[in-house]
Amino acid sequence: MVTWRRDGRLTGSQRLLCAGLAGALSLSLTAPLELATVLAQVGVVRGRARGPGAAGLRVWRAEGPRALWKGNAVACLRLFPCSAVQLAAYRKFVMLFTDDLGHISQWSSIMAGSLAGMVSTIVIYPTDLIKTRLIVQNMLEPSYRGILHAFSTVYQQEGFLALYRGVSLTVLGALPFSAGSLLVYTNLEKIWNAPQDRFSLLQNFANVCLAAAVTQTLSFPFDTVKRKMQAQSSYLPHCGGVDVHFSGAVDCFRQIVRTQGVLGLWNGLTANLMKIVPYFGVMFGTFEFCKRICLYQNGYTVSPLSYKLTPGVDQSLKPQELREFKKFKTGQLKSKKPTI
Repeated sequence: MVTWRRDGRLTGSQRLLCAGLAGALSLSLTAPLELATVLAQVGVVRGRARGPGAAGLRVWRAEGPRALWKGNAVACLRLFPCSAVQLAAYRKFVMLFTDDLGHISQWSSIMAGSLAGMVSTIVIYPTDLIKTRLIVQNMLEPSYRGILHAFSTVYQQEGFLALYRGVSLTVLGALPFSAGSLLVYTNLEKIWNAPQDRFSLLQNFANVCLAAAVTQTLSFPFDTVKRKMQAQSSYLPHCGGVDVHFSGAVDCFRQIVRTQGVLGLWNGLTANLMKIVPYFGVMFGTFEFCKRICLYQNGYTVSPLSYKLTPGVDQSLKPQELREFKKFKTGQLKSKKPTI
């Protein structure tokens, strides 16, 4: 999860829009790596040639270049409701963990972020299952014609609870995720040999990438089992392409270790780690670009292409306060009458 320092010069809707556009663009540019990750986790990848490049090339040759973006539309559509739920849940958890003096510890802050992410994931979990189903299907012989058809088909054929298949792994995966976040963020000052409030933009970007790599590696086995449970269905060809047969989450863990070894729980990790730097790089860059446009629109900067501040504008004012101040100032100028 990525967080930006709250800038009071942006409205809540502008922050949500900037984050949503940044997330959608970063997801779209790294979609082929996400596809390779999911296919490796489910077990669809077959043959001697393995790895992200081989998986992508295989899909390209079999289904065409557009197939590399299977499931990306639903992944982008779920960003805005996910961000809204996560933000609301995060505020509630922060209030819960804040002491009487208004202070919150680093561990509590990390826990608030992890719990908020877990809540948002659970609320919109069906969209994640649909994304997995769209990725594993063959576009030339599709079982689902689109997002809405996938929702209705899964509901009619398998029931409502099928849309939440594997959701328990999300809850269990939050534990190593939180532990990894704490491990990284409590040692950043030792790593950089400097206090956190003096980290540069590049250092903060490196911190986010490092935290993502550690947390995703630790929680990856739970994500692998979740993907297999999402994809498995007796109504799909080859049971959704899952490479092991199981009766539940625990049995899925057991079957993976028995047939593929312990490292089988980390199938697809390479592709997942490869997308971290471009994903967060595009996300940060897009967010900052959108932020510059909003700051210019709100009247804080002289150009949308730079952070040069508008002369005479109090940067501590919120957008609504700044608008009211400008109206008041304009009204004063109009009310002044020329004197002889």
